[in-house]
Amino acid sequence: MRHQLEGIFRPSSVAVIGASARKGTIGRETMHNILMAEFCGKVFPVNPKASVIQSIKAYSTVLDVPDAVDLAIIIVPKDAVAGVVRQCGEKGVKGVVIISAGFSEVGKEGKKKELAVLKEVHRYGMRMIGPNCFGVVNTDPKISLNATFGKIFPKRGRVGFITQSGAMGEAIMNHANELGIGFSIVASIGNKADISSNDILDYLQDDPDTDIILMYLENFGNPGNFIRIAHQVSLTKPIVAVKSGRTSLGAKAASSHTGALAGLDVGVDALFNQTGVIRVDTVQELFDVAAALSLQPIPKGNRVMVVTNAGGPGILATDALIKNGMQMPAMSPATVKKLKQSISAEASFSNPMDMVAGAGPREFKITLDAIKKDKRYDTIVPIVVPPVTIDQMQVAESIYESVKDSDKSILACFMGVGESSKATEYLKSKSIPVYKYPESIALALASINNYSRWLKRPKGKFRKFKVDSEKVAQIIAQAKEQKQKAIVSEEAIEILKAYGIPAAGYKYAWTPEEAVTAAKKIGYPVVMKINTPLLLHKTEVGGVLVDLRNADEIKQSFEKLRSKIDKLKRGEKFSVAIQKMVKHGVETVIGMTTDPQFGPLLMFGLGGIYVEIMKDVSFRINPLSTQDAKEMIRSLRSYPLLTGFRGSKPVQIATIEEVLLRLSQLVRDFDCFKEIDINPFIASPNIHNCKAVDARFILNV
Repeated sequence: MRHQLEGIFRPSSVAVIGASARKGTIGRETMHNILMAEFCGKVFPVNPKASVIQSIKAYSTVLDVPDAVDLAIIIVPKDAVAGVVRQCGEKGVKGVVIISAGFSEVGKEGKKKELAVLKEVHRYGMRMIGPNCFGVVNTDPKISLNATFGKIFPKRGRVGFITQSGAMGEAIMNHANELGIGFSIVASIGNKADISSNDILDYLQDDPDTDIILMYLENFGNPGNFIRIAHQVSLTKPIVAVKSGRTSLGAKAASSHTGALAGLDVGVDALFNQTGVIRVDTVQELFDVAAALSLQPIPKGNRVMVVTNAGGPGILATDALIKNGMQMPAMSPATVKKLKQSISAEASFSNPMDMVAGAGPREFKITLDAIKKDKRYDTIVPIVVPPVTIDQMQVAESIYESVKDSDKSILACFMGVGESSKATEYLKSKSIPVYKYPESIALALASINNYSRWLKRPKGKFRKFKVDSEKVAQIIAQAKEQKQKAIVSEEAIEILKAYGIPAAGYKYAWTPEEAVTAAKKIGYPVVMKINTPLLLHKTEVGGVLVDLRNADEIKQSFEKLRSKIDKLKRGEKFSVAIQKMVKHGVETVIGMTTDPQFGPLLMFGLGGIYVEIMKDVSFRINPLSTQDAKEMIRSLRSYPLLTGFRGSKPVQIATIEEVLLRLSQLVRDFDCFKEIDINPFIASPNIHNCKAVDARFILNV
């Protein structure tokens, strides 16, 4: 595959099929851009209606080109594309980029045309980007390819950029130029009928000219491949992604708490969490993170020092940094002592360091000279609000002169001066990113810090437990034979036990007297639940009664539950299930739901009846590693409840981790489950009290 992508990104010859001399056409602009970028190979315009295009000899078809052709840029009407691709195959072209639109993006008929084109691509062993794309760019001076119809050729840099949207691709390249961010390779993948973002990620992983990868995504083709490739790439090159489509007009119907909590976007978040991809919410955040990563080293930690000549921005920066998980240690006594010798006594000498409004180039230089040597900080943020009495260019020069030999990450903020002022342009030319507002710096640093922590985390292992899969297969087969849509009650508990997941067992009773006998055998206090008829959501109808402590309460509860059932099916007899009441623990929920794109998603969160109200849950794509299980638990806002809160004892977190891994194996072994709920699972300080109290398995139908 790699040499075929080389034919697209590092061609020695390009044919522009559909090249034109008429201004304003895509064929003309694409051809013009290739020439203006001074492409280092041969260029062949192809148009049956012209003999010369932009002073270069044109050919009627690609087959008429006398030399070999590595890359064909195709800009012809949609109905002609398949024939042109066939000619490219006959010519021996290595790769095609189809800019023409009117394919799967417009519906079924377009999809048929796209498949016909793809058939020709596969027949001749070519690779294809598109159709319906913006084109490709390689800024390497040895290649200098701009095969797009955009208005600019991006600056040379070490950032690779993959975009599904051509319009967004052009907008991002334009703005990146203004911010001083340069690109190595740009690829607009359009409908990704053949080459997807996965293929280009794989290519960029080994590209010596690319250090960082930016992505604008609208959907995933093969999430499984993305997980494998992105995880590998993230270990050496940061990936920053904007994924559109966080919201949905309507929630899908779900039979479990897990399914109800799995919104449209949780699979994407889980995927990015597991692969180390830095997810940002907006294109502006994409630029903010890209600027920091492309111009400065990754900070060694999350400790930040803010230096400013205005109190308000310093406070804004502090609030934003702390809110986003960064630390702002006080200056060391030695640093304070040194600064007090040269800086006005009115300064704050804290973090943030407010040098007051009169501070100018001299004060910034002195302060930064001292702070850059303070080992308490990983990042320094100079914030400048230039008053009319201060030359902002001199301040910029002072900042650079001070920090140019520092190993700390430097992110500057110049407020109220515009992105293209001389001062900001100067700092960007010296590889110091400049932001309009301190909040943007805080968000960027938080994103990069999360990535840095991901790099340092243990790799994790995939465990395999000894289980009774035959028992589970029998229960599933019986449910299917009886045409059940769900497995609940005793059978659900038996599935858990077969996979080593501790669960509280049931005893059943069809009369109040039998219920009393069962409760005595189990030992008070007990819980009583409606068993017949089978109900998925017993609590919603008041079908669960807890903390029953004697025979009278058992009899009263039996009758109370029976009164809640209007009518039974013929042959059914009302019954209850009785369990030992598991006390002294935290109710959690463990589950699985099937995402149409990503497959099984495992979930962990605060449980019981509050799960859908609190929604403090985490998701990961199956299968889980030991590290995934740890992170699922520790990522909850309510995690302190599990570690011991206000004198309570910490629960057995290792047991929860193992339960998640055992459920992961169960889901991996059986693909017939649509949704799974273990709710509640009691997490207790006593390992013997850590048990699933209720469970249900929703089957695929």
